[in-house]
Amino acid sequence: MSYQVLARKWRPRKFAELVGQEHVVRALTNALDTGRMHHAYLFTGTRGVGKTTIARIFAKSLNCERGESADPCGECSVCTAVDAGRFVDLLEIDAASNTGVDDVREVIENAQYAPSRGRFKVYLVDEVHMLSKPAFNALLKTLEEPPPHVKFLLATTDPQKLPVTVLSRCLKFNLKRLLPEQISGQMRHILGAEGIAFEDAAIVELARGADGSLRDGLSLLDQAIAYGGGALKADDVRAMLGSVARGQVLGLLQALAVGQGEALMLECARIASYSPDFGGVLDDVAAVLHRIQLMQLVPGYQAEGDEGAGEELAALAQQFAPEDVQLYYQIATTGRRDLPMAPDARTGFEMTVLRMLAFRPGEVGDAPAARSVPARATPAAATVSSPVRPAPERVSPPAAVAAPQAPTPVAPAPASRRAVPTDARGLPDWVALIDQAGLRGPLGQLAQNAALRDRDGQTLTLVLQEAHMHLAVEPMVGQMEERVSDALGERIRLRFVSDASAATQTPAARAAEARDAAQARAEQSIEEDPLVQALKRDFGARVVPQSIKPVSG
Repeated sequence: MSYQVLARKWRPRKFAELVGQEHVVRALTNALDTGRMHHAYLFTGTRGVGKTTIARIFAKSLNCERGESADPCGECSVCTAVDAGRFVDLLEIDAASNTGVDDVREVIENAQYAPSRGRFKVYLVDEVHMLSKPAFNALLKTLEEPPPHVKFLLATTDPQKLPVTVLSRCLKFNLKRLLPEQISGQMRHILGAEGIAFEDAAIVELARGADGSLRDGLSLLDQAIAYGGGALKADDVRAMLGSVARGQVLGLLQALAVGQGEALMLECARIASYSPDFGGVLDDVAAVLHRIQLMQLVPGYQAEGDEGAGEELAALAQQFAPEDVQLYYQIATTGRRDLPMAPDARTGFEMTVLRMLAFRPGEVGDAPAARSVPARATPAAATVSSPVRPAPERVSPPAAVAAPQAPTPVAPAPASRRAVPTDARGLPDWVALIDQAGLRGPLGQLAQNAALRDRDGQTLTLVLQEAHMHLAVEPMVGQMEERVSDALGERIRLRFVSDASAATQTPAARAAEARDAAQARAEQSIEEDPLVQALKRDFGARVVPQSIKPVSG
């Protein structure tokens, strides 16, 4: 027996087998069960969402030998004939190839005759918007005065091209694009029934590639099975689709988070080595930013495919300000749209990523990387404020600002250096050291997410969570060593190690805990305020928690 493609083999035969489109199924089911059926139905929607499938099931429901029902038997001669495409009273017309008035006139002339086998003669006109104007005029006459034994089922991907006179004579149902979760769920069901092994990540990639069309998704599934030799592996699917792994996109955003242009271009080159569809990569960047924003603004939300990257996404959600995520998302989607106008796809992709870096928020006191201060510049020049707004919660303490107009010695005088407090073990106070060393921007991100564990001679050991280890790269570590050495007045080496316990020990963690506590106190203060209580009691007012912000120092 010849192979039957999955899209045809698994085409729904009953309304209950349809994926999605519940609103259409409910309306048609009620019409069939009550006998209140219109003479013309119009199904609209993108390709592969079930327009002609629903029309064929409806034709079976009208003509099933066991009676009109929303649940045709699927076994009688009428049902099997419809499924096989040879039911004489179901006339399928492809308007894309039969556009002329003569084709429609033939339909009209045959409509007056009673059905040969069934109760109704059903005309299924696919891509009806492709009919010519004279053909529409000819069809309109039959739609105005249809014989009682005739039903018209019209399907189109472009309803805007239909004449208003035709639209007004049809019941219109708009079929929705399927969600990736709906498509992936059906794929898993099919693969389980077919006995084909698969990786979940491969299914997620295929569902995203289907772009809302289950038929396209099943065609891609067929292709992926052939490509993988009978099995579905994520790497094979990505190679087939020209997509990249989620980790590659995360690496790109992690490099952006620390503001390292060299690391960013290294990630771009790594992605380019897979010869991907760069438009698809920008779509992936936008999708990851969407998930990061959900984590920031809708706590507890988790989308399909986040399970394996939860820690990385959570780390990025902490590093990016919510408004910056919105900016990067807009840049990604705009860059995706402008990609065809670029000299080549890779150039357009890299310029989009570099645009994110160029508009990356700086800090008061930090000059942009493209405008770095020469080595002979004075402190007064080095502390000119960047025109880019400061990132939230990264305010430079007054003590770190250089005194204006002060002459600059070649090396800081030991007497003028403030001593950094130390504990009983001789370890310097890490928060005070960050302040004294003036660690800001990307260096500040690395320092704030690290905790000082111990000291061995001239080496300080710092612990990071695994999600933050990507920050401890050159030249950042070298720059931090120089600043820490200057602050302590001795040559210091820094050693970074991964440790999950760092999650609660770092300055960033303690600052977050303090913010949460301040937020809780602010919310409690509002709830206990007599005026607020009176407004709630007398006027039914309510407090919107997200609107409450602690009063800063």
